[in-house]
Amino acid sequence: MDFALKATVHVSLLLNILVSAAAEPPVLGRRWRGDSGKPSMNSLENGDRDLVTNLPGQPDVDFRHYAGYVTVNEKNGRALFYWFYEATTRPEEKPLVLWLNGGPGCSSVGYGATQEIGPFIVDTDGQGLKFNPYSWNKEANMIFLESPIGVGFSYSNTISDYHNLGDDLTANDAYTFLHKWFLKFPSYRKRTFYIAGESYAGKYVPQLAELINDKNNDPSLHIDLKGILLGNPETSFAEDWKGLVDYAWSHAVISDETHGIIRRSCDFDSNNTWSNDDCCEAVDEVLKQYKEIDIYSLYTSVCFSNSVDSDDKSFQVMMSRTSNTMPRILGGYDPCLDDYAKAFYNRLDVQKALHVSDGHQLRNWSICNYTLFHKWSYSTPSVLPIYTKLIQAGLNIWVYSGDTDGRVPVLSTRYSLNSLRLPITKSWRPWYHQKQVSGWYQEYAGLTFATFRGAGHAVPCFKPSESLALFSSFLLGDSLPSVRGQ
Repeated sequence: MDFALKATVHVSLLLNILVSAAAEPPVLGRRWRGDSGKPSMNSLENGDRDLVTNLPGQPDVDFRHYAGYVTVNEKNGRALFYWFYEATTRPEEKPLVLWLNGGPGCSSVGYGATQEIGPFIVDTDGQGLKFNPYSWNKEANMIFLESPIGVGFSYSNTISDYHNLGDDLTANDAYTFLHKWFLKFPSYRKRTFYIAGESYAGKYVPQLAELINDKNNDPSLHIDLKGILLGNPETSFAEDWKGLVDYAWSHAVISDETHGIIRRSCDFDSNNTWSNDDCCEAVDEVLKQYKEIDIYSLYTSVCFSNSVDSDDKSFQVMMSRTSNTMPRILGGYDPCLDDYAKAFYNRLDVQKALHVSDGHQLRNWSICNYTLFHKWSYSTPSVLPIYTKLIQAGLNIWVYSGDTDGRVPVLSTRYSLNSLRLPITKSWRPWYHQKQVSGWYQEYAGLTFATFRGAGHAVPCFKPSESLALFSSFLLGDSLPSVRGQ
């Protein structure tokens, strides 16, 4: 959706702010509904120091949640911030799921945890939290990770780390995070594990899964990874761009003439795509038209915010382009909630409760780090070979797509998956939720693809109940309901 975008946050300034607030928080007393005064069965003493209590505006809940830092590189002082929610019921029996948002540069806490699938949604006044009845921690224990460094509360004490940010560093740090997190919560060490995410996390999730799969040959490093779940994911440069253009044309965003020029002059499979002036001018026309509406949700109203001077400025911040390089569009989502989340997470009492501040020095939090987005050093052209590798390793892959998203449209995902040439095991058909058609799906050998009818880029924001139903089916390994009333 349309971003309420802010001025670019310079990495050096961010670093100074983060480093200035390194004090460890005190261990706080427990206070939650139904408290027995005893620690949870599946949170041992190493993790108890991260227990969240007295979070301002938090609704009463019966489950525990934890937040804090895991240092992934002692020498450089790299630390990633996480927020972990136990499952609402029987957490000791349910799987562990890691959720990642993309951007690159956007916060999984600001988006996934408190706008989409977490138990607490930031209220519209930025002062409190609302309970989310469709939270995914109904079905699993959920970790939300702000990754890589420079995103949200995550940071490094070494300036050069910020010059090396890319897909590889992100995957390696996330892998280190997991193993060190298991030291905090050892009862989860052998738990069934899944990775999920959306948008640019379409790169992060398969890359981390591949790293886990490769290193699982060492029994001491084994993580019981069973599958990955991806929403409107960036997958392959070529297919993503073909789908973006064709979707814009098929949904009357651009003219026949513009589409025709792109088809004649743009070779998205080429390394020299953006050296063709006709192609660049035509693609710029696509982006120009998308400035008029919400690229993340074609049929909803544009969000206007006092914090942004103009729509043109908003789009310039979320799009990165230099001469003869591929335009990059920020892969995040914000239905005017950026201001609310920023107000909430930049409160001293909130930061103290989440163990990111000592309650005296404020850490600067933003939902997306635009400097990181513009300076991203390396992006994998395609993760489709990783899909093939993971399927061969026996992992299950589910991909879902909101069909009103123009940023990573359903056509991009279909083009990518079709290029895998996987055998179809269950043909295209509708799936149902509460007797209504929620979308369509098709099953392949090792992969399930599903659409959400009428959902934009961040599907759970539009279809929370349906999203939870799909998540449940994914974890159970069941096909989506294909009979009305099922």
